[in-house]
Amino acid sequence: METRTVRVVVNGTAYEHEVEPRRMLGDFLRHDLNLTGTHYGCEHGVCGACTVLIEGRTARACLTLAAQVNGRSLTTVEGLAHADGTLNVLQQAFTETHALQCGFCTPGMLMTLTELLNETDSPTEAEIREAITGNLCRCTGYQPIVAAALLAAQRIRDQRAAAPAAQATE
Repeated sequence: METRTVRVVVNGTAYEHEVEPRRMLGDFLRHDLNLTGTHYGCEHGVCGACTVLIEGRTARACLTLAAQVNGRSLTTVEGLAHADGTLNVLQQAFTETHALQCGFCTPGMLMTLTELLNETDSPTEAEIREAITGNLCRCTGYQPIVAAALLAAQRIRDQRAAAPAAQATE
């Protein structure tokens, strides 16, 4: 059996594994690294449940080979919370606005919106809706998810505005 060595940093931790060339990234994350937050839904790249960040950009783990991420840095939903285990601002907004119900789409939604919020500090409702068009949710009707993204964006802006003021008083 032919294998390839994959060296990757996932959520800040370096890993080195031998994988078959056809091993999908989602299987690598879930079965080899035991990071089960990345969900498999359609396995065709349509539902968005398997969305992860590769070098800060969204990618479908069901369409990406593990060998393709060799030498790269990834973030999965497990990597979004703070080191002490507290939720980040987007995750907290999801809980406050009830933006999850069954939770199946939540990891992909969080990863997609993380990329959007990293790129746009004041997204409009239309921009948020456009960003999540590749993520299917059968439970929430999307409105609480949009509300969570808007709330998180506002809090991120508030934190950024408060940071220079706090530094000036030090």
